[in-house]
Amino acid sequence: MDLDLASLRSRWNEVLDLLESRDRIAWLVFFDARLASFKNNVLTLDFSDARKFASSHEYQSVRPKHKESLGSAIKEVLNIDVSIAELV
Repeated sequence: MDLDLASLRSRWNEVLDLLESRDRIAWLVFFDARLASFKNNVLTLDFSDARKFASSHEYQSVRPKHKESLGSAIKEVLNIDVSIAELV
């Protein structure tokens, strides 16, 4: 199945709902990410909106250890393996 960014966005809430049901901390880490791009099975997330608050909403230091949980939720909902990148 070839998935594009628009298709992924249309099902993103399903991914987040599954992630929240399994790992609330991981959900907190990723719920405010914007899907910036999806190319060659690399999903790039943009957290610039979250950074505007620059308070308890900044989870940059813990995101790496929760990427596997997000990837598992994406795999279950969309049946694809993705790598997760972040805009810097």
